[in-house]
Amino acid sequence: MEFRTDILGAPYEAADLPLRPDDEGPVGATLVRRLTPQPEGGPRRAVLYLHGYVDYFFQTHLADHYAALGYSFYALDLRKYGRSLRPHQSPNFIRDLTAYDEELDEAVRIIREQDGHTELLVNGHSTGGLIAALWASRRAGRGVVDGLVLNSPFLAMPTNPAVRTLGAPAVGALGRLAATRKLPAPLNPHYVHSLHRDHRGSWDFDLTLKPAEGFPMYAGWLAAIQHGHRQVRRGLHIDCPVLLMASTGSISTNKWHPDLHRRDAVLRADDIAALGPRLGPQVTIVRIEGGMHDLVLSAPEVRTQVFVELDRWLKAYQ
Repeated sequence: MEFRTDILGAPYEAADLPLRPDDEGPVGATLVRRLTPQPEGGPRRAVLYLHGYVDYFFQTHLADHYAALGYSFYALDLRKYGRSLRPHQSPNFIRDLTAYDEELDEAVRIIREQDGHTELLVNGHSTGGLIAALWASRRAGRGVVDGLVLNSPFLAMPTNPAVRTLGAPAVGALGRLAATRKLPAPLNPHYVHSLHRDHRGSWDFDLTLKPAEGFPMYAGWLAAIQHGHRQVRRGLHIDCPVLLMASTGSISTNKWHPDLHRRDAVLRADDIAALGPRLGPQVTIVRIEGGMHDLVLSAPEVRTQVFVELDRWLKAYQ
């Protein structure tokens, strides 16, 4: 496995993970790493980060925090996302969330076998949180994951239960019959505007990899997500400690509003917290006052609280 200097620059490195081709052609994922010196004779700790929908890894301050705690930091840009997206591919498209097992398992192999880490924490945000939770449940009993940190995980559609229930059969049928059908469900651009420094935010990231208007939403992707949500509602079997963090409030608006800087503008935070106990027997739920959807991109004082809660949980379970 050959690592090269990542687009973020040193000390970040990236390696391509070749995957099985699909009906669109060649497929690959990208593993980014920032190695931290590990103690001799003690646990060698690493964290693997999974990004959200229409997203990629750029949150270097999160990596800084883990590095200061002694963790080597890894991040996956999943197939058809970010660094891994190729011109012939439909952005972010997937037919079945279990397909991501291929790159997750390979990333774990590299982290544990090639780089020699003995403890692995997985940190998932939004859709990455859903993917990580489902994967960790499927890998239960194998000693693959030692802890799971979920930052506003996408555990339910941001609609009321009746709409979710009534719409699920139609979405499932469309996903089977016309998986690449584009749906009229663009992202609200105000969320990205609340983040990016060229608009109303303070963060710098590549707007071609994380565009404000998002990418087309495909019927097959939505059907796969809803299938994952049904699994969560039935209950998962994650056998490691889980930290689930979500904002204390949400906002849904088609116009700019100052609360976009203080609430989850993508998902319903109350739904996330309510579903937390269904993930497994060791779930700690923390609500973050003033948190945005990506909690670690919130205001400085809010980020401080996020890291305080993370550190407290790590001290209890590491």
